[in-house]
Amino acid sequence: MDNMPEESGIPQIKPEESVLIPKIDPQAASTEIEQPAPNSQLPTSNIQPPASSFQLPKINFGKKTLYIAGGVFGFFLLMFLLIFFPARNFYSKAMVFAAEGRRLSDVAKGGKIPAIKSELVNAKKSYTNLKSAYRGISWMRIIPWAGGFVSDAGHGINALGYSFDAADIGISAVEPYADLLGFGDNKQGDGQKTTQQRLDFVIQSLPSITPKAGDIAQKVNLAKAEIDKINPDRYPAKFRGKPLREQVRNGVELFDTAATFISNAKPLLEAAPYLLGVDKERTYLVLFQNDKEIRPTGGFMTGYSIVTVDKAKFSPTVSSDIYNLDSSYLPTLDAPEPMIKYLKGPYVLSDKLRLRDMNWSPDFAVSMKVFTKEAEKVGITEVDGVIAVDTQLLVNLLDAIGPIGVGGFGNFSTQIEPKCNCPQVIYELESFADQEGAVVWSENEPGKIVFAPPNYGNRKAIIGPLMNSILANALGQPKEKLPGLFAAAFKSLAEKHVLFYVFDSKAQAGLEAFGLAGRIVDYNGDYLHINDANLGGRKSNLYVTQEVEQDIKVSGDGTVEKTLTITYKNPMKQDGWLNSVLPNWTRIYVPKGSQLLSVDGFEEKAAPYDDLGKTVFAGYFQLRPEGVSKITVKYRLPFKISKGEYNLFLQKQAGADAPLYTINLGRQSQEFFLKEDKELKLRI
Repeated sequence: MDNMPEESGIPQIKPEESVLIPKIDPQAASTEIEQPAPNSQLPTSNIQPPASSFQLPKINFGKKTLYIAGGVFGFFLLMFLLIFFPARNFYSKAMVFAAEGRRLSDVAKGGKIPAIKSELVNAKKSYTNLKSAYRGISWMRIIPWAGGFVSDAGHGINALGYSFDAADIGISAVEPYADLLGFGDNKQGDGQKTTQQRLDFVIQSLPSITPKAGDIAQKVNLAKAEIDKINPDRYPAKFRGKPLREQVRNGVELFDTAATFISNAKPLLEAAPYLLGVDKERTYLVLFQNDKEIRPTGGFMTGYSIVTVDKAKFSPTVSSDIYNLDSSYLPTLDAPEPMIKYLKGPYVLSDKLRLRDMNWSPDFAVSMKVFTKEAEKVGITEVDGVIAVDTQLLVNLLDAIGPIGVGGFGNFSTQIEPKCNCPQVIYELESFADQEGAVVWSENEPGKIVFAPPNYGNRKAIIGPLMNSILANALGQPKEKLPGLFAAAFKSLAEKHVLFYVFDSKAQAGLEAFGLAGRIVDYNGDYLHINDANLGGRKSNLYVTQEVEQDIKVSGDGTVEKTLTITYKNPMKQDGWLNSVLPNWTRIYVPKGSQLLSVDGFEEKAAPYDDLGKTVFAGYFQLRPEGVSKITVKYRLPFKISKGEYNLFLQKQAGADAPLYTINLGRQSQEFFLKEDKELKLRI
């Protein structure tokens, strides 16, 4: 049959010429080709083999499938329209508002109320557009992940609205006095008025200004509540190569600080008439603390003045050296053990506390209660309170008013003096305060000096005249200098270079609310205050720097263990005058009940004890010129932390320069200079 000719009559099945059919071996075919089942029928038409060895199956789309596909496409198109265009509109309005905000900030720096008021109108219009654009994206708060950012934007917008309300109230309160205070555009009529004359007018206007402070505080607190709902930790550390998370965190903290400041202004304004002697003349003891010889409340108490204040007019009466008070004082109180052991001097002969060392408690009010009671015994009576100032206040004020002359003592400025690499006024003050040679105290008459170096008695006589000259110059400045003077005064108050303690309870409460009383505060959370005392008599704190690092570990059950590292550095060489070995007594105030695990770096250490509602870890070390000392303390907090927020309050020592702080919690790390008390809210 293989060779059957075509003439046999049996038709042949031939492939199309364009298709090649592979030859099939008959023997293989007989075993590999599946035989048809009985009764099955073979196709009678021509067999069309595939054009290739592989062909995609044909898909037939039914109407239902098309409807589903169309619905999905329509849904995503709708989402695109609901998200993209509103988001782009919101972003555009946000950029416009940001630019307007920068213009408002620039105008505000000029300090002219009319210009600020005009630019504020433009900013509010831009804000209204931004708020309207936000409505188009507000529904996105329900979207996972992205919803958090949308919510934050809403909280920020709400806070802006309350802030604008507060600004309107503030401007309406200040505007009537803008020209007089130097914040108006009027260039005639009151141009020659001095700071004192302007201050007098404001004092008379306090009764009408104070009530508005409460209205401002109310709006600001509402804004703060919105800002506090923003979570900085949800943001990436960097965006397009620039820090983002830290900027958000700093913005929240800055707003909180400003809100607290404004909220606490009302009680201080209410106390201002008393403090400034509006109703009756007040008398204050002004203490000068040398912050280059640091002591617990800001510095060694080196000089004093008696100042009267009558309707905001300051009149210094008496100025003298603190040693003159001590020479008439009969000590009766027991001196602290570290002072007896390390300061020595008069304490070699008697362990009773001298007046000049009575600012031993870090709490200014506690120290002044002791000091004023004992000072009454040497004639400091009928005063209404105490004001403590340090050298940095003088530097800040001289920066604002420029160089001044003091009769009999020369000129003073903030120009850097190469001999100490410090402001010239600091160099001159320390030169006047310096003494060469030892002071010999009487063995039989406590407080009496048997021998002292030349000019010992008047070595600090410069303090009173210098303070009087600076005060007179500041109060006599024209309005052009007022913004700088306000900034200098505010900086000095915020950074604790000026402290107040008054006997009137209401006025004292106002000062404490504003953070001007140097109190160790109660706090419901983690707390830290580092307090140093120079027990050597030299001025090494002029050069010493401090760095503080806290490593915080929170275990699964909420237990908190902390490692605190304090690094002291003195980069300068010993000069035999200002810079020498620093004998330092350090006290570390932490939450009461904290458990000390270990401590390293102290040459001698005290057992933990409680003070001012805190637990204290303390010890002694010496820091040499060009040296470094490191104190490491490990301890466990007395309470556990639940998931959510970790609150930490840091209190700066009065008079101290701003130490560098680093806070580490998990993957979070913050670094900043502690210029004033600071509250941190960290996510865990």
